[in-house]
Amino acid sequence: MATATLFVASSLGNYCFSQSNYDAKFKDFPTYSGEDLEMTVDNSGTHFRLWSPEASEAIVNIYDHGTGGQPISSLSMKYNPENGTWTASSPQQLYGKFYTFRILHNGKWLNETPGVWAKAVGVNGKRAAIIDFASTNPEGWENDRGPMVDNFSDVIVYEMHHRDMSMHPSSGITNKGKFIALTEEGTTTPSGQKTGIDHLKELGITHVHILPSYDYNSVDEANLQQNVYNWGYDPQNYNAPEGSYSTNPANPAARVSEMKQMIKSLHDAGIGVIMDVVYNHTAENDGSNFSLTAPGYYYRHREDGSYSDASGCGNETASDLQQMQDYIVNSVKYWADEYHIDGFRFDLMAIHDTETMNRVAKELKEINPSIFVYGEGWTAGDSPLAPERRALKENVSKMTDIAVFSDDLRDAVKGHYTNAADRGFATGKPGLEETIKIGIVAATEHPQVDYSKGNNSKFAYASSPEMIVNYVSCHDDLSLTDKLHHSMEGEPEENMLEAAKLAQTIVFTSQGTPFMFAGEEIFRDKKGVHNSYNSPDSINAIDWSNKDKYHDQFDYYKGLVALRKAHPAFRMTSAQDIAKNLVFDKIDSSKTPNLISYSLKNHANGDSAEEIKVVFNGASNPQTVKIPKGNWQIVAQDGKINPEEGLGSTKGGNITLAPYSALILTR
Repeated sequence: MATATLFVASSLGNYCFSQSNYDAKFKDFPTYSGEDLEMTVDNSGTHFRLWSPEASEAIVNIYDHGTGGQPISSLSMKYNPENGTWTASSPQQLYGKFYTFRILHNGKWLNETPGVWAKAVGVNGKRAAIIDFASTNPEGWENDRGPMVDNFSDVIVYEMHHRDMSMHPSSGITNKGKFIALTEEGTTTPSGQKTGIDHLKELGITHVHILPSYDYNSVDEANLQQNVYNWGYDPQNYNAPEGSYSTNPANPAARVSEMKQMIKSLHDAGIGVIMDVVYNHTAENDGSNFSLTAPGYYYRHREDGSYSDASGCGNETASDLQQMQDYIVNSVKYWADEYHIDGFRFDLMAIHDTETMNRVAKELKEINPSIFVYGEGWTAGDSPLAPERRALKENVSKMTDIAVFSDDLRDAVKGHYTNAADRGFATGKPGLEETIKIGIVAATEHPQVDYSKGNNSKFAYASSPEMIVNYVSCHDDLSLTDKLHHSMEGEPEENMLEAAKLAQTIVFTSQGTPFMFAGEEIFRDKKGVHNSYNSPDSINAIDWSNKDKYHDQFDYYKGLVALRKAHPAFRMTSAQDIAKNLVFDKIDSSKTPNLISYSLKNHANGDSAEEIKVVFNGASNPQTVKIPKGNWQIVAQDGKINPEEGLGSTKGGNITLAPYSALILTR
């Protein structure tokens, strides 16, 4: 989420304050969704179109530079009451120039703004730039494509921040903290371990999820020597890349070109690019580009006219209003088309309505059938939007081609996110077995899962496993490493390393889509800081020397990725297949806590294995399971994994699992 770590789950029973009279008038506003918002260039010149139904006058100011100086010209705009837009044109192709809009509203000239549709901007994003986008395309861009994805369950997500991946001195990367850091091949640690994009290829993940990469508010692009860090959940210009990630923020084309270079480099490596998007709130209220073009319209309000705040960041946008819904849909389509983005992760998605999210997925799929859309199925506070309309995890079955994060699995595996000391199933806490099972079956209906015993969810809210993203940690809250250091304090680090392996084994063998936080494959921490949104690189940067120290950990994670790719049984695509082919063994958790055993049977989902046996021991002591007689290959045991050649064989019978470990067998 934004600059907070609270995952406040809204439920269908939450109190909801009514839609305010302040907002009601906006429903009758004329709307416009044409592709010529807000600037286009053609053979007849440069054309401007601003949507601002309540303005009484509007002008376009043209500048030579992205900052400073006076306008070289001002164009008066003409209003069209049928669609609420103001238009003006120049007979010249104004490439290389910058522009802003300014409106007269209620007798007052508001501040200049680049508008809400600026696709290129000057330093710090205060003026929009007029550039030739065709000139920003890397060589071969016309043939660039991300990986083809038949099913969401085939995706393996690696969540990363541009600076985190490359800033540490051990990264061996030249363009530290920049988009093009991920275009550098052959980068290594001083000892020769692969870093950057070569590390991603070695690990084997299918997609990177990049934290917000649009132009955000909190970093002064004119003073990058200050090394200010931010996650980027403070949106300013939604449709232009962030300048601090470019080598030259003052050059509007540089950030566009370099982001495309990064994407092409990842695509050439067979890796898709998912972009974190934050349409639910803006960094500023009255001073935002939304407010400076159509005051009040784009936001929800309380009865007294103040901003409602389901985001916890001072405001929330109104996706249920037509122009805002169109904006969100057209914006993601723009990123998919112009930048070849392969997926979108929606921050606090439940602030948006399900109708908007269904439009997002439907229209993106028309551009690229492989696009993956998912989000946080909760809000950070209450909203005027009725709960039954919110894109909550509980409402995911009302949406198509949309997935939500499973907080069920997250909190049950490692302990609750709000209490650093709280343990989970993987760290020895009993009583969480049924919630783990909910995660294993991807919150779908299953005859052996008792949802009444679930901690976070009391019913099967997903009608398909492709609606669920499983994870134990992300950029928000304590990293898995830090959580283990807190909750397992006093135990040897070796126990923490084994618990981390077990936690991720549960994620990677559960139905749905697995998601991991960058660097945890080499036991990355954030020095115990849970809300590191503006912490320095010393807290957030991945120390790549850990790849030497924890190479066994890396090899295990790499093995988990290979295991999932090799066995489609872990990637079933229907609730019916899961209910039929995934069978839990009967274990009395009151007598044998922290032990789960199940089979994937019948060559599930076309798997080469007739049966896969998966056993988790989250206890601090060894535990024994009885495996049916047969010719089993051992794939994972006692913190080791080898999906290609195996670790040996067994005829079944009693097998003892080490503390905090998984056993995986195939036959």
